[in-house]
Amino acid sequence: MSLGSPWMLLCLALVPVLVLAYVRLVRRRSRRADRLAAEGLVPTPASRRDLRWRRHVPFALFAVALVLVCVGLARPTMSFALPQREGTVILAFDVSNSMRADDLEPTRMAAAKAAATAFAERQPSTIRIGIVAFGDSALTVLRPTSVKEEVVAAIRRLSPSGATSLGQGIFTSLSTIAGKPLQIDPSAVESEAGEVDIGFFGSSAIVLLSDGENTSEPDPLQLAEVASSAGVRIHAIGIGTPEGAVVEIDGFSVATALDEAQLTEIAEVTDGTYNRAGDAATLDRIYESVDLEFARVEKEREVTALFAAAGGLVLALGSMLSIAWFGRVI
Repeated sequence: MSLGSPWMLLCLALVPVLVLAYVRLVRRRSRRADRLAAEGLVPTPASRRDLRWRRHVPFALFAVALVLVCVGLARPTMSFALPQREGTVILAFDVSNSMRADDLEPTRMAAAKAAATAFAERQPSTIRIGIVAFGDSALTVLRPTSVKEEVVAAIRRLSPSGATSLGQGIFTSLSTIAGKPLQIDPSAVESEAGEVDIGFFGSSAIVLLSDGENTSEPDPLQLAEVASSAGVRIHAIGIGTPEGAVVEIDGFSVATALDEAQLTEIAEVTDGTYNRAGDAATLDRIYESVDLEFARVEKEREVTALFAAAGGLVLALGSMLSIAWFGRVI
């Protein structure tokens, strides 16, 4: 326990002063009672012996109340270990050229940003959100943080370019969750993806925002197996329409369409979910499916009110006992 105003403990000097005053008062009353008893006007000391212990109880309670109030005035602060649910969500953005398509208004990229921003703004402060952008390669745009303003700003900075590698997006997302670059042997992933051990991150999830068109290695399903072994669920959000659209890339007209089968399969491998963008309920379901862990968090709290309340209760108890036993407060 620490004190915000330790100098207020000087008030405790009043306690011994009051004790001395009380002792003098008791002695004076005792001498007066002895004189009256000698004259036969009050009960003798022997008949008053059973009251001796009770007459000191109210004052003892008053003294305790004064100590509690003095400590409260010093603004005590205590550290409490509180359980808190925590989790990490990585928003993995497809930023390939196909995200320029306008089959979602105004574009797929704008729709993905809107869905991700809505998701981030719904999260409590105990959820850390990171941003990964992937095209034919992938990079961590923002490491997991609970500061929503930073998440929204990172989302707004994204712009489309290049091809699409869903596998790179999943791999970089796992590295971001782990907090370190992961070294995964491509041959091990291809042959025994479910047995690749990168650690366990059961309170983490990846939200994959993509049109599902994969054009580059590695195989996203094999990386999804790695994620599943690590306890990380992948929730895929389809950006686009099955009918698709035509987008101009380097002077060429390229047809692009939403590949729901690919995204659904990736999600199913990790026991995640697949939904199309634009559904607010979808975002809520994704958060609810994140298996959060409980952590003990040390928090400092000022407990002046507790000491003041305890002092008041003890003072009230002493007053009631004094009145009940002696018909007076002291």
